[in-house]
Amino acid sequence: MNAQTPKRELAEGHKPGHKLKTGDEFKATLDDGRALWVAGKRIANVFADPALSAGVDLLASMFDDQFDPAFADATTFIDETGAVASRSWQVPRTKEDLADRRKMIEYTSLKTAGTFGRPPDLAPAIAVGLLAHLPTFKAKKSLIEGCSPDFAENIERYVAYGRDHNLTASESLTGPQNDRSSPKGAEASLLKVTKVEPDGIRVSGAKTVGSVSAQANEIFFTNLGGIRETPAEACIWASVPINSDGIKLISREMVSHPGADPFDHPVARLGEEADQLIIFENVLVRKERIFNLGDPTAMSYYGPVCVFAHWHVLTRLAVKAELFVGAGQLVLDVLGTSHIPAVQGMLGEIIQYAQTLRAFITAAEALAKPTDGEVMAPDVGMLTAGRLYSIEEYPRIIHILQELCGQGLVMRFGKAAFDNPEIGHHLAELLPGKGVSAAVKEQLMNFIWDMTSSSLAGRVALFENVNASPAPRLRERLYNEVKRDAFIAQVKTLAGMP
Repeated sequence: MNAQTPKRELAEGHKPGHKLKTGDEFKATLDDGRALWVAGKRIANVFADPALSAGVDLLASMFDDQFDPAFADATTFIDETGAVASRSWQVPRTKEDLADRRKMIEYTSLKTAGTFGRPPDLAPAIAVGLLAHLPTFKAKKSLIEGCSPDFAENIERYVAYGRDHNLTASESLTGPQNDRSSPKGAEASLLKVTKVEPDGIRVSGAKTVGSVSAQANEIFFTNLGGIRETPAEACIWASVPINSDGIKLISREMVSHPGADPFDHPVARLGEEADQLIIFENVLVRKERIFNLGDPTAMSYYGPVCVFAHWHVLTRLAVKAELFVGAGQLVLDVLGTSHIPAVQGMLGEIIQYAQTLRAFITAAEALAKPTDGEVMAPDVGMLTAGRLYSIEEYPRIIHILQELCGQGLVMRFGKAAFDNPEIGHHLAELLPGKGVSAAVKEQLMNFIWDMTSSSLAGRVALFENVNASPAPRLRERLYNEVKRDAFIAQVKTLAGMP
């Protein structure tokens, strides 16, 4: 269902306008002079590197899908002005809105096979998280002399701006990894205010793991972790254009296979979201893009603000788990092993993993409650427990899927070998699957290789663990998030305790 179908017509009978970009319009916004380094060399623009460019093409296809009737219901909604806008910027006010917003998460997860940990709809979830606590931020004031923006007004304006311009943002909340034996190590790179000007503030420092930053319009940032106490000049939530003067993007090593034959690398050929080390050198942050400044109490709102991002992460992991289930069943089918009880049990573990992640999502949405800003927020305890389960089980699920494939993952030959008249017929004769040709069997193995064993898969597996936070930290969050008073009262009643 799309913007031009009867379901999307307004009550008055006329068809709404839209606030969407096409893929080409999105690409045009990226050729903006941003300072970008890949493999130690500055490149002219994001299209000059094959892996980045392929990733941009994938993102651009998501913008075009907004106009496709097959995807429009998942990717767009009617906003309060009656126009069609991206679901990335939808603010969920009801449980039904949450279910609708989840359609976008499931869409971007399938579009990228779950390999983009921070697709275009992730950063908007953090902006919506700020909006969810608008009264809290309305009550807070800048503690940096000479710059006193209205945080709540800025948050509302930013969410509206993102929605009205189909904005793609990245986000980075952590600082670079360095010497942690002393707080000074983290403080040396801490992003902080260096100067106050009439139009805003200047900031210097660095942020890291800025996934998709090189392929986005803006970066949404704050400071979290690494130091015992955040000084006032580092207490900041804000957003800046990625091409701002003073920003340098240094890409990590690329791990995908852009330009590869789809037969050989069906997923890795799509490029990647390249993580960036982002250097800020006296970057101007305008007053209207500041959402907290100098107030350390606002920094403690990381959990409540990021609940929508964590919901996004868990949903993406569930979608990827379901891909693992589908791939595993296909392996049983093409290898003819589905009658073996032990093999059934192995696939059963993958199914259990996928079903459990879905259960956490369902529970988090069922237990959702309105925030003080009247935004419907998923239950944080269910999300944290789900994320903890996901990262603890992920390595084992990958291992099980690899075991199901056996030598099929080791003995991959590529399309060129199958097409070679001297050797291709040997492969066709010796390697067929049950009811499928050897080439079709290899296509499945190549997909699973890209998802579980390639350099791209290795990066994704590491990202999942780092992105979720280590298991001990998540358990600490559970301790602080899940209220236990009712459980204690029940035990006291049954035990006869006062």
